[in-house]
Amino acid sequence: MRRRRDQVARNKDQEARRAQLGEAAARALLSRGLEGLRLKDVAAEAGVTPAAVLYYYEDLDALMYETFQQAIERFCRERETAAEREADARGRLRSCIASGVATGPQDRLPRLLFEYWPRALRDPKAAALDSVLTERQIGVYQGILVLGEAQGHFTLDDPARLVAANFVAMEDGYQMDVLAGRRSPREVITALHSYARAATGYLPDAPQGAGARP
Repeated sequence: MRRRRDQVARNKDQEARRAQLGEAAARALLSRGLEGLRLKDVAAEAGVTPAAVLYYYEDLDALMYETFQQAIERFCRERETAAEREADARGRLRSCIASGVATGPQDRLPRLLFEYWPRALRDPKAAALDSVLTERQIGVYQGILVLGEAQGHFTLDDPARLVAANFVAMEDGYQMDVLAGRRSPREVITALHSYARAATGYLPDAPQGAGARP
């Protein structure tokens, strides 16, 4: 029994240290960018030696992969939760659009995702993770669109999945503008609302019960 308790305690300690290293990796990535990031940078952020980092991760790539994976999970989970708070598809669409747009250049989570994204161009594992991010976001939109049709609020001229994929593609393009300070979040949300009206017949800025396509 004591050995079991000791093992549980060790596992918790290891989980806590991995979480600490993941947070340090995120800070280092946001500070230095992926291209110039070194193992010693992460170690310095965590206040440990590079050897201590390698005790938990095979190399820097393994640590950054896990950091990216956790960032994706958090971003998607927060977005899914925001949408699910609304029973009405119109409210879900507004929430989904708002939760997918960065609040500005320093919005930590979307910036972290975009800092790591170039790795997906050359690393199949990173590309697979990026596909997970894309598919989960498409899935949220698709579910909202299908619900909106069933509730009688949306009229789709194209398949729900295509409209959902277009939403995500637009977000990704505009997101770079927000993170670079070229567009405000409000401008991007307005643009996405415009597409929503064209694609669904419903204007998210309008009060529920108004804004439908004539």
